[in-house]
Amino acid sequence: MEIKHLRSFVTLAQELHFGRAAQRLAIVQPALSMQIKLLEEELGVRLFERNRHAVALTEVGAIFLPEARATLHQAAHAMDVARASGRGEIGRVRLGFVSSVLPEFLPALIRALHERFPRIELELKDMPGPDQAAALKNGQLDFGLMRLPAIIPGIQTREVLRESFMVALPDDHPLVSSATLQPAALARLPVLILARRYAPGFHDQLMQELNRQGAQLEVAAELGEFTTMLALVSAGLGIGLLPAHAGRALPANVVARPLELGDYQATTGLAWVELDNALKSTVFGVISDVFLEGHGQ
Repeated sequence: MEIKHLRSFVTLAQELHFGRAAQRLAIVQPALSMQIKLLEEELGVRLFERNRHAVALTEVGAIFLPEARATLHQAAHAMDVARASGRGEIGRVRLGFVSSVLPEFLPALIRALHERFPRIELELKDMPGPDQAAALKNGQLDFGLMRLPAIIPGIQTREVLRESFMVALPDDHPLVSSATLQPAALARLPVLILARRYAPGFHDQLMQELNRQGAQLEVAAELGEFTTMLALVSAGLGIGLLPAHAGRALPANVVARPLELGDYQATTGLAWVELDNALKSTVFGVISDVFLEGHGQ
């Protein structure tokens, strides 16, 4: 059973006139008659009663009509899905991310992708950079948003977000009175930082910069999540050192002050192994556009 035969049947059922139906189908009338004949022979039933003056659906034809329409609709849908897939406009993309991109960059990306390509589904996975790298290499992720620098063989990265640092303080801490904090102000205070194993490059560069500026930190704890860090700050167990985006949602009794580190900023990058299909290329383009529109600043 060919799609063109079903299309001819549905068109003739609508027109009940071979001449008009053939005209709509842009074929000659004998070709339409042959297609209807072949369809009836294949089904082993008569679909139309016809004589020199009129064409009418048989009872079988009337029952077959909605099924034929449904088949044509499904065929059109299947062709649309295949073409959209070929253009990279439909499918599922698995994206790993570090939680500090949640407040701004990630929502901006989700909105842009939904507006431009509503049939692309993002599967989001909150995980630290080293776990993202392993998942990218074994094919469990398509992209990752991780802290840079991250020099990992087989993985490409591109910077998408730069942010300054801040210090999270209990609201009754003496440093709250300062509008901006210098690194030296952190000396001899219990400081909470992100653990090295969650972002080795990020941790090492930050500590090197602080040492370069003469800040000798007294590290009270190394933590895996900035949300945990803020909870400990709220409990009065130390002050937290974190990127600005990670401190957008502070506990009620915690305040943040900018940390003056000159031009040094925290960077987050997009990571991937290969752009080996149209879907990945599409998502990569959207992420690039979101970054260029200023959301990565």
